[in-house]
Amino acid sequence: MRNLRAQGLEMPLMQKRLVEAWPVVAGPAIMRYTQETVIRNQTLYVRLSSPALRAELSMQRQELVRKLNDYVQCQVIADIRFN
Repeated sequence: MRNLRAQGLEMPLMQKRLVEAWPVVAGPAIMRYTQETVIRNQTLYVRLSSPALRAELSMQRQELVRKLNDYVQCQVIADIRFN
């Protein structure tokens, strides 16, 4: 990791790992409605096709942030936005 950090590549790698962790943390039921995931400015944006699921997951935002950061063992995101 030290070489990656020196080259400025550590955070992009961690962001990629966190996006790849979304299916594992969210599970298959939520993945059926997930259309896109992207990280910008320490926020994970998740596009969902279900308004009801969007509302439900919005209430679980902080828990999901914690689980995703724990999964990659690094503070990558500070928030999740569902749209």
